[in-house]
Amino acid sequence: MTANTQPGTPSLLRAINDKAALRVLLERGPLTRPELGALTGLSKPTASQLLMRLQQAGLVVLDGIREGLPGRTAELYRINPSAAHIVALDVTPARIAATAADITGATLGEFRLPTPGRAAGDVVERVRAAVGGACLQAGVDPAALHRVVIGIQGAVNPATARLGYAAHIPGWHVPDLVATLRDGLGGVPVDVENDVNLVALAEQAHGIARGHADFVLLWAEDGIGAALVLGGRLHRGATGGAGEVGYMPTVGAPTTRETGKRGDHGFQALAGGPAVLKVLRAHGLRGGGPAEAVREAVREAGLGGVRAERASEALREVAARVAMGVAPITAVVDPEIVVLTGGTLLAGGDLLARLVEKELHALTIPRPPVRVSTVGGNPVLTGALGLALATARDEVFSSTVSPATPAHRPASAAPPPS
Repeated sequence: MTANTQPGTPSLLRAINDKAALRVLLERGPLTRPELGALTGLSKPTASQLLMRLQQAGLVVLDGIREGLPGRTAELYRINPSAAHIVALDVTPARIAATAADITGATLGEFRLPTPGRAAGDVVERVRAAVGGACLQAGVDPAALHRVVIGIQGAVNPATARLGYAAHIPGWHVPDLVATLRDGLGGVPVDVENDVNLVALAEQAHGIARGHADFVLLWAEDGIGAALVLGGRLHRGATGGAGEVGYMPTVGAPTTRETGKRGDHGFQALAGGPAVLKVLRAHGLRGGGPAEAVREAVREAGLGGVRAERASEALREVAARVAMGVAPITAVVDPEIVVLTGGTLLAGGDLLARLVEKELHALTIPRPPVRVSTVGGNPVLTGALGLALATARDEVFSSTVSPATPAHRPASAAPPPS
C-alpha cells in the first residue's frame, strides 16, 4: 500500500531548514557559516542562502570575525536578540514581580510593585504597570512584546475563562480574564498559568526532574500545592485545577464535613505551613515561620544529644504528614520521581526528603525517589520565562518574515527601540 504523503515544497523545506538553523544558533552560536552547515547538515551554498535570508528577515546578525588559519577569517553569526521580547510575571497576594527578556533568554529588566486590589480595572492597570516597568528597565516598547506569561496562585478554567482556586487573590475574578488582560496590554498575547505548574516546567528544563517524563512536584510554604507532568507534558485537568491538593481529603486531617468549606481541612490542615509550625513548636522548636522552624530543626538534628533526638522526631512527624498527602497521588500517577520545593520543603533539604521518601515507601507500592528541587532563584519566574520564550521562539522561528513587528500589531506599527 502506498503511503499518502506529499513531497515537501521548496518553501516548506526552506522553513524547516531556517527553523533548524535558528535552533542551532540559539543553542551553539555564535557560529561561522561552515560550522552552521556542518551542524545542520546543509551544503555550503544552502547555508549561505539561508543566512542571507535570515539576515534580511532580521533574525540573524553578524557577530564579528573569527580568525582561523593564516590568511583565513570567517564571519560569525548569532541570533538577533531583538527578534522578540517577552515579559514574565509572578503574582502573589503581596506583590507582582516582572522580568523582561529577549529571545535568547537574556534578562533585560526587572520590576516589582504591590499586587492589584479588588477592582477589575485595577488588575489591568497594575499588570500594565508591572509590564511597563520591566520594559522601561529593558528599553523595550511594551506594545511590541511578543508574549506575556503570568504565574498566579490559581488556575484559569478553560470552559469559563475565569480564574479559580484563587479566592485569596482579590480582583482577579473577572470575566474572560486572559482576553481582558490582553486587551489591556494593547493586544499583546497573554497566558495565565498556575504558579506551581510553572515551577514544574522550570524543574523539567533546568532541575532534578530533567529527563523525567512523569513526575510529581510538591510545593509547600504557607499553602500547599502540586503539579503533575505526565508523558513530558503538564497535566492541567478539565478545569485547570489538577494539582490543587491543598484541600484534598487526607487521612489524619478533618474534612469539609467537620469544618465546612471555608474551614481548615484536608492536606492543607495536615501539612500546610501553619500545621508544620504547630508540630515543630510542640517539640520545642522555634521559628518565625514554618521554613525558619524547619531549618532550625535540621540544624539541631545534626548536633547530637537530646536536642537532636527531639528535632529528628519533629522532622519525622512532618515527613509523615507530607507523605500521607503524596501517597494517593503516587498510587494513582506512579511517577518516576517526586520533587519537593517551596520554602518549607527546601528548608528541610535532603534530610527531610529522605524522611519523606521513607514514609512514602511504607505507604505505597510505587516507590519513586523523593528529591529536593535544584532550581534556584524565583522558579515561578523561571518557568514563566521558559514558557513565554518557547512560544515566542516557535512563532518567530517558524517564519522568515521579519519579527520586528509582532503578529498582533499592524505592519505599519513602529518597531521596538533597539
